[in-house]
Amino acid sequence: MTGPRHADRPTHTEPPPQNPDSLEVAPGTVHEAVEGWIPELATEEELREALEKAFDYRGDVTLTTKDGKKIEGYIFDRVSGPALANSFVRLLPKDSNQRLKISYADIAALAFTGRDPAAGKSWEAWVRKYWEKKSSGESGLSLQPDSLE
Repeated sequence: MTGPRHADRPTHTEPPPQNPDSLEVAPGTVHEAVEGWIPELATEEELREALEKAFDYRGDVTLTTKDGKKIEGYIFDRVSGPALANSFVRLLPKDSNQRLKISYADIAALAFTGRDPAAGKSWEAWVRKYWEKKSSGESGLSLQPDSLE
């Protein structure tokens, strides 16, 4: 035998090293500023879009059902079926511990009534405030996160 035993196999070459910052390009979640918004729910598509935004919202919403009942709470789950009657949201009402399941077909109105407790609390906003305080000479700064309340 002459030569290496695995000479007929292709050799594995390592990819050239890359800048780690260029590899971290995963998009973040964009949270729209919907606090206080009362969407028009004229069509099925508008209702579905508004309820998707309500699900992504980090504050409370107020749903008005077609029988006139108003329910304020946090939407923690939703199922979007082929028809409004097969679609529903699950909501934690503000004034009780029970979980409600409400059909899309029963929703007459939606309002983003609660405060978004995480609005303006991004990492970038926190770092900017930290450096503003540090550059102004403020003492006693720590690397602890701000309270959400």
